[in-house]
Amino acid sequence: MSGHSKWSNIKFRKEIADKKKGKIFTKLAHLIAIAAREKSEIKLRLAIEKAKQANLPSVNIDRAIKRGTGELGDVKFEDATYEAFGPEKVAILISITTDNKNRTSSQIRNILDKSGGKLAGSGSVSWMFEQKGIIRIVPKGSHREDKEEIELIAIDAGADDVTDEGSEILIYTKPEELEKVKNELQKQNLAIINSEISMIPKNIVKVEDASAAKKILKLMDELDNIDEVVSVAANFDIPDDLIKETEA
Repeated sequence: MSGHSKWSNIKFRKEIADKKKGKIFTKLAHLIAIAAREKSEIKLRLAIEKAKQANLPSVNIDRAIKRGTGELGDVKFEDATYEAFGPEKVAILISITTDNKNRTSSQIRNILDKSGGKLAGSGSVSWMFEQKGIIRIVPKGSHREDKEEIELIAIDAGADDVTDEGSEILIYTKPEELEKVKNELQKQNLAIINSEISMIPKNIVKVEDASAAKKILKLMDELDNIDEVVSVAANFDIPDDLIKETEA
């Protein structure tokens, strides 16, 4: 794949930490509501699965579904996607669901301004991304032959691409093929730790300056911490050793 998503890997690790802190419940409820509103069975199944893994109470899940289908009728939520550029001309897509679009857009604009980023016109960033299914698998062993076997199984199951991330194997699919590929992998008793539909960059911007890397990661984290922000996608690629340096 021409451009993997480094932020999706960082975000996945962050979500694990957020689950432990109970910080992720609001976003999970938003994901469920959006999927219910879109009447997307695949997205709804994935969102509910993710919510259950994080121990979101069933009553919260039911309420989020009803909110998405409009059964509650108490608050109207709007969905929107903002396109932006961050430091080093990194392209960013920010998806939100909010009951107050002016408030949320103002928060996003302020965070971008502080980081040296800016909102971009419609279509100026979205063309750099494509929607893909992502399945994360932990290999049974660290040997190359174990990973090659997973790659062969994934490709035979209909995957578009497979990347080796060291401790994980990432399998990319067409969104509509995600469930089929996932089911085939489960039949092989592979350890699937996560599956989702996400926006993946078609190409990447390599960031090798420590100061720029720190600014970008801080920006992404601040955007992601807005409750109304459902997802953030970006096309940067920061070396792992530089990421560790910014986290030190």
